[in-house]
Amino acid sequence: MSRILNAIVAVCPDLGIGKDGNLPWHPVRLNNEFKHFRKMTATPSVEGKQNVVIMGRKTWFSIPEKNRPLNNRINIVLSRECRTPPAGAHHLAPDFNSALRLLETELAERADQVWVIGGASLYKELMQSPGTKRLFITRVLKQFDCDTFLPEIILDKHRLLPQFPGVSQELQEENGIQYKFEVYESID
Repeated sequence: MSRILNAIVAVCPDLGIGKDGNLPWHPVRLNNEFKHFRKMTATPSVEGKQNVVIMGRKTWFSIPEKNRPLNNRINIVLSRECRTPPAGAHHLAPDFNSALRLLETELAERADQVWVIGGASLYKELMQSPGTKRLFITRVLKQFDCDTFLPEIILDKHRLLPQFPGVSQELQEENGIQYKFEVYESID
């Protein structure tokens, strides 16, 4: 079964997504952006199923311990180092393809939408993988110092959708930081 794979990420103008294991604008919180992330990743399209979030080990440990696992979602952590799932994680996979196989086997009856939530190398692997992908991008319209970056979105492989259900088209602003939501879909 082929499923649409989703990625969700907030980026600075230079495609920066992180600094020192935190979001680039840390300690400023963008609460409405976080609500958007939670709504998109936690709301299944099929009643009785749960969405899946796939993340790298560093992303997992960047989430405050009190918020792990991300509730109402099946949490899969990717790591070549860990031998057992980190405390609170539902599943551990050594790599992205193993996580996708887990979705088609053990989690086939429970899993609905699949969301990649970081980090940079996992976003890159998703963007280069075959099949239909959607990239849910929050464009933060202010530059912050970053040490981790999203790969370039190649526009001959992805198209910006004019709108997407449940995604606001309005310019957002919190704590003096403006941002907008965009959704790209792969062109195969």
